[in-house]
Amino acid sequence: MAASNPDVVVVTTTHDDESKARALATAAVRERLAACAQLYPVRSVYRWDGEVRESAEWRVDLKTRAGLTARLTAFITEHHDYDTPEVVAVPVVSGSGDYLAWVAAETGP
Repeated sequence: MAASNPDVVVVTTTHDDESKARALATAAVRERLAACAQLYPVRSVYRWDGEVRESAEWRVDLKTRAGLTARLTAFITEHHDYDTPEVVAVPVVSGSGDYLAWVAAETGP
């Protein structure tokens, strides 16, 4: 059954290397800043230093509570080697009630 829970967000970042993306995801889950993380290979097109660039990256989607967004953002920034890592939080407007409760239960205080 679908439920609404504005306290759950998906925080997205990217990394240029699969092992670095996996290490970041694992560390965030270990620290209970996220209940889980999913990694996807993606192609990114972006403007950097006045040029349009394209590169292969690994997208990391981290499921967490909205109240942990600032701590997770700081954690990603501290453990990332990009000058300006992507950190975007998107609210979950609806989902499985049991899953949303699990995300809340598996993330830290």
